[in-house]
Amino acid sequence: MSGYTTVLAGTDGSESSFRAVDRAADVARDAGAKLLLACAYRPMSAREVQDAQDVLGGEAYKVSGSTPAEDVLRDAADRARSSGLDDIETVAVEGDPVDELVRVADQRGVDLVVVGNRGLNSLAGRLLGSVPANISHRASCDVLIVHTTGRAKR
Repeated sequence: MSGYTTVLAGTDGSESSFRAVDRAADVARDAGAKLLLACAYRPMSAREVQDAQDVLGGEAYKVSGSTPAEDVLRDAADRARSSGLDDIETVAVEGDPVDELVRVADQRGVDLVVVGNRGLNSLAGRLLGSVPANISHRASCDVLIVHTTGRAKR
């Protein structure tokens, strides 16, 4: 049995990030740990809000019931539950993914952060730094970088 009590997985709703969620759910389940799913987002600009209201018909946009980040987290939690895990919590956080995942990990006493490897091998990732690489350097806990670009696990 591992010493993990809280496992954090970051997701942006991409298939790649959902593969990392799958692995985090398996680790959390096997360790008897809580799974914390986080989605970092940037708020829409006034122009983007106006465009969405125009497309959706004025006030319909404001009363849709959930945000895109909440939708991503709901889908991620459903995937995690399908692995047999019940102890799942979600959090949507405004800001840069690296900053917010590291902050959430520190605030919540996370033992393990799980992220996908997407971005590690891209030119932009090498020049600007990728989310997984930056988290691995800044997190004060273990970090598992899951190979998510390739064949699907589930």
